Amino acid sequence: MPARPVPTSPTRLPQLTGRKMQQPQNELGAFLRANRARTEPSDVGLLAGGGSRRVKGLRREEVAVLAGVSVDYYARLEQGRERHPSPQVVDAVGRAMHLTPDARTHLFRLAGLHPALTSAADRDSVHPSLLHLLDAFPAAAAYVLSPAFDVLAKNAVATALLAPFEGTSNMVRVLLQRPRAREVFVEWPVVARATVHALRLHAGRFPDDSGISGLVAEMSQESPDFRGLWQENEVESMTRAYKVFVLPGAGRIELTYQTFDVHDAPGQQLLVGVPEPGSASAAAVTSLVAPAERGVTTIV
Repeated sequence: MPARPVPTSPTRLPQLTGRKMQQPQNELGAFLRANRARTEPSDVGLLAGGGSRRVKGLRREEVAVLAGVSVDYYARLEQGRERHPSPQVVDAVGRAMHLTPDARTHLFRLAGLHPALTSAADRDSVHPSLLHLLDAFPAAAAYVLSPAFDVLAKNAVATALLAPFEGTSNMVRVLLQRPRAREVFVEWPVVARATVHALRLHAGRFPDDSGISGLVAEMSQESPDFRGLWQENEVESMTRAYKVFVLPGAGRIELTYQTFDVHDAPGQQLLVGVPEPGSASAAAVTSLVAPAERGVTTIV
């Protein structure tokens, strides 16, 4: 999962009204507004000035000045009246709001300037060589995810870690539809938020992927927590992360995860979680799986 610092106090999810989320028609404008509201004047070298500001974050006028475009033009971008911004304008707006590399890439894709990658026709098929690689991690949790966060294949350790969620093979559903996830994943709010932000990044990268769009539509209807996190309109790639599990009979297991893109199947990702050598977590991982039980499970 994407890297997130472990909070010193419990992370709270946003308060939700329970209203059903309506899919915005102007994704580019919604993304710009969300990031503008998150950017403080001090973040971009501006003085807030005296008194209270009526606008949260930056004003449209401030973004326009920083990006070197007219206020009217930037307003048209947010309102969806300007559908074909140039790469130079999109780059300038991204720099003006100090977007992260992931957010800048997502902004370009929403503007239609990066060719959207299409999921491979066999995106749900895991190459045999990758299956062999999964089995080469007897002391680590290793599994392959689709762009929609379906677990396509997993080794014995990952199977044991996910055993409390048997019958659910999608990690978004595991985290946001299975109540027990809040017990198994010690930093559940952090993991859930990072997963939804990564899903939004995948949605921009694979706009024609029916698995992603169907999942978003389903979860938006059924999960208030998902709606709240999706409406944050943030994107982040999956890189390195620290995750803590609590499992019956095994106790607390701490793993450091690294994510690898599967180049033979665009959109697939290999996640490998390893414990600290010689630690109690390493002993717990070893105890999860008997040698005779090792092997790889394919889901589809």
